[in-house]
Amino acid sequence: MTTTDVDNIPETALAWHRDGRRAALATVIETWGSAPRRVGAQLAISGRGEIEGSVSGGCVEGAVIVEALEALEDGAARELEFGVSDDDAFAVGLACGGTIRVLVEPIGSALPEAILADLCAARAARQPAAYVVDLATAARRLDTSGHETRFRMDRSGFEDGSRIFVAIHNPPLKLIVVGAVHIAQALVPMARLAGYAPAIVDPRETFGASSRFPGETVLNDWPDEAVEKLGLDGRTALVLLTHDPKLDDPALTLALASDCFYIGALGSTRTHAKRVARLHEAGFSEAQIARIHGPVGLDIGAAGPSEIAVSILAEMTRVLRTGA
Repeated sequence: MTTTDVDNIPETALAWHRDGRRAALATVIETWGSAPRRVGAQLAISGRGEIEGSVSGGCVEGAVIVEALEALEDGAARELEFGVSDDDAFAVGLACGGTIRVLVEPIGSALPEAILADLCAARAARQPAAYVVDLATAARRLDTSGHETRFRMDRSGFEDGSRIFVAIHNPPLKLIVVGAVHIAQALVPMARLAGYAPAIVDPRETFGASSRFPGETVLNDWPDEAVEKLGLDGRTALVLLTHDPKLDDPALTLALASDCFYIGALGSTRTHAKRVARLHEAGFSEAQIARIHGPVGLDIGAAGPSEIAVSILAEMTRVLRTGA
């Protein structure tokens, strides 16, 4: 799914390299103005001209492919800079132009195969990893710690005042929804478009029927059992939509003991106050309970399941991108 942050671009590039096609990775390392892709976006190019991913949404891919094929011949990395004009941007469906800088790295020469293989292994294990390249010395390494703020903010970029670029590779985003209600039917497809891999949990088979969520992962287990199966980590959001304590609380108890980045719980202010009281009685601290966004979603005056789903996804995005 190369239109979202969920991708297999490094894995594709490694596979192309290993099967003899040769491959290069192009990475957006800097942007100015309204650039079409964020810093860290990648494009894989094979020696046969195959591509996976995007660095500009179509504006400069052709030029990057040409440069990548030339780089595969000489084995050296290249830094490219492109100004995307307003006319070019409009031609590919963008609102306006911008400027991007792209780093092209042939695999096996500029980018060692071992580093890329370790990166792919970390991604497979859902372990955050930072690919660090010093553009002044050409030194490269992979870090799995020491970049906690960048991991939390999912932010690639240069270290202040240096030529050291840090590309953050976080695990794909997950969303676990407890309660297969109408809001979930709107939230799940929205979240998938935003790059989440969603799963719906509801032991009530009438609600948690696959016919209500075509093509999605639906578990009819008790919520705590299902959440344990699915796993909670720093790239997981948990949304509780039943406002039934016997369904919500078992999953909530696990979430408060985890490092999932977002916990949201449906219910009125009065319902949430009762939830807080139950959690205090269960021994949870003020700081732990304060992690819960309840009532769930941004206060945008939402009415109806679809608008409530928008408010939830907006709040998840705010927490993910700003930590607020």
